[in-house]
Amino acid sequence: MFVGKQHGRAEEAIKFYVSLFKNSSVGKIERWAAGESEPEGTVKHARFSLHEQPFMAMESGRDHHFTFTPAISLFVSCETQKEIDYFWEKLSAGGEKERCGWLKDKFGVSWQIIPTILGELLGDKDREKSDRARQAMLKMRKLDIKKLKQAAKGK
Repeated sequence: MFVGKQHGRAEEAIKFYVSLFKNSSVGKIERWAAGESEPEGTVKHARFSLHEQPFMAMESGRDHHFTFTPAISLFVSCETQKEIDYFWEKLSAGGEKERCGWLKDKFGVSWQIIPTILGELLGDKDREKSDRARQAMLKMRKLDIKKLKQAAKGK
């Protein structure tokens, strides 16, 4: 729900997200009408998909005691460093680059841009390998597949 300083930006966010992910689309956007309890034309309810995963968004101009929080994040699993670089740069533009593959986009939504191999590296049966990969990850902002693999190998 887009509230507070993000109110009125739901449609902008939806179009932005859809532009970044393959196999994505904007579905139905229902808007508040004149005389209803929210500003006319703002998003009452919207459906969209990112990489064929369905999402919904709403917005409210009323006073709310919440906003977006890193307690909920969107997870982008990337096969290659090129994918990580792409999503990291696009989604962090105007937002905040954080640690361990986390970022906040310009709307305040938290994302994790994670290589698919990370689970394998961190879950390796060789505890020393997994610990080295974890320590390397903890020092990174944008995750680097090559450096994570090298760390796991002890290089």
